[in-house]
Amino acid sequence: MSRAASEDLKIPRHIAMIMDGNGRWAKQRGLPRTEGHRVGAQVVRKVTEAAGKLGVEYLTLYAFSSENWKRPKREVDALMKLLVLFLKTELPVMQKQNIRLQAIGRLHALPEFCQEELHRCIAATAQNTGLTLILALSYGGREEIVDGVKSLIESVESGHLDKAMIDTEVFSKHLYTRYYPDPELMIRTSGEMRLSNFLLWQLSYTEFVITDKLWPDFDEEALLDAIRLFNRRERRFGGV
Repeated sequence: MSRAASEDLKIPRHIAMIMDGNGRWAKQRGLPRTEGHRVGAQVVRKVTEAAGKLGVEYLTLYAFSSENWKRPKREVDALMKLLVLFLKTELPVMQKQNIRLQAIGRLHALPEFCQEELHRCIAATAQNTGLTLILALSYGGREEIVDGVKSLIESVESGHLDKAMIDTEVFSKHLYTRYYPDPELMIRTSGEMRLSNFLLWQLSYTEFVITDKLWPDFDEEALLDAIRLFNRRERRFGGV
């Protein structure tokens, strides 16, 4: 029996995570920021595997934000190469663990070699039926909403949608996340108390857990701790 089952924990169907603190973790150890990102990528594997074993259906990881393009070119280039290395290394693992890979964001902004590897992995895992791992890449919540509005306008102008029919449910179907349920739990590492432009629409009724752990120090026990806190919350969705 798993620890979660023995504790009779309700497992969130969808968990979103802001993986923060790679740079600080590296700085504390006198290492380059790229080393923090490298170790952080290894933690992605461990956390994804743990979430799958717990029965989480969807795991969305904030891997690279639209604002991250402002970082020094050397760091951005290193992150793109690390992304491709991660995808190549993890594809056999995802196949073995029945994990389906997806991605959200303005993916066209990624370098072509990243797009090719990403689409290759998405296609290769498309038939897997276990955990769906969603990487938010070149992603921004405000940008997503703007893109959703543009998509709505196009649907109305083309005659596929009557503007009188537009409501929150219809709008949600024009977002990057239209195929997934909204997250029930959002975890942010490194103790920062902000959303950083992450899933602004989808997190309206999500429970937040903020941990002081830096992302490279996050592990299965930290994930279980967050789920335990989630289980203590009373989710009323505006009701009594």
